[in-house]
Amino acid sequence: MLRLNEYLKEQFGEKVYKIALNGGFTCPNRDGAKGDSGCIFCSSGGSGEFAGDPSFSITEQIERGKKRVAGKYTGNSYIAYFQAFTGTYAPIERLRKLYSEAMAHPDVVCMSVATRPDCLPDEVLDLLDEMNRIKPVWVELGLQTIHESTAAFIRRGYDLDEYDRAVRELKKRGIQVITHVILGLPTETKQDLKDTVSYVVESGADGIKLQLLHILKGTDLADEYLAGKVKVMEMDEYIDVLKDCLALIPDDMVIHRMTGDGDKRLLLAPMWSADKKRVINAIEKMLRDSTP
Repeated sequence: MLRLNEYLKEQFGEKVYKIALNGGFTCPNRDGAKGDSGCIFCSSGGSGEFAGDPSFSITEQIERGKKRVAGKYTGNSYIAYFQAFTGTYAPIERLRKLYSEAMAHPDVVCMSVATRPDCLPDEVLDLLDEMNRIKPVWVELGLQTIHESTAAFIRRGYDLDEYDRAVRELKKRGIQVITHVILGLPTETKQDLKDTVSYVVESGADGIKLQLLHILKGTDLADEYLAGKVKVMEMDEYIDVLKDCLALIPDDMVIHRMTGDGDKRLLLAPMWSADKKRVINAIEKMLRDSTP
């Protein structure tokens, strides 16, 4: 199993810290192009609660991010991570300005852009290709599930074919692809989750993020949860599902995440996930026990 920290040390020679940025983007699922309410689980911050303040420049956000981690990180290598909302959904010249500023920072060794598969037109793909010739570029695609009924419930707003096309076009340009999968979406069985992970493995993605479903205040999913229509996983259940999903991932695919943090100010459930140390310890124990 290839975990992110090991991979980064192999690639860059030291531990690398990710700085979450906010480029002031929106999303076609919010601005009326495809919808106006966003995905059912997405917060008002566009999954960027830990990202920088968009009122600051990208350079300023990077410097502020470095200061925040200075007490626990002594290295000099950072990933500029455009995390909030849809990181390719803007006019091309604005994207060029934001990406170029991130790439120009001397301590940035890689740029990662979180986006939707349906927000990668040819001109954006070509811009990412151009940036990738300067420093490595990763594109993180929010797939979440391969199952049509679940995708409709969460209001994802694009078909699976869009994901396949995005992976194909990005790989054609030599750009690394990381696919986001949510474990614990309503009505999905363990087999459904395993089918999604297997599909991602076969899709050609270079990395995968396995994210526990969080119920966040202010989301439409929170309304469903409070009405008793949605259940969340208990920790033992999540660890069991995670174990089965990890067994499907080949050794050369980078595992970027095995759980995830919800903003404690917004988190409604599952509350056990707020005890990060306990969750990590449980995952590490599962991994040790699973090793032959």
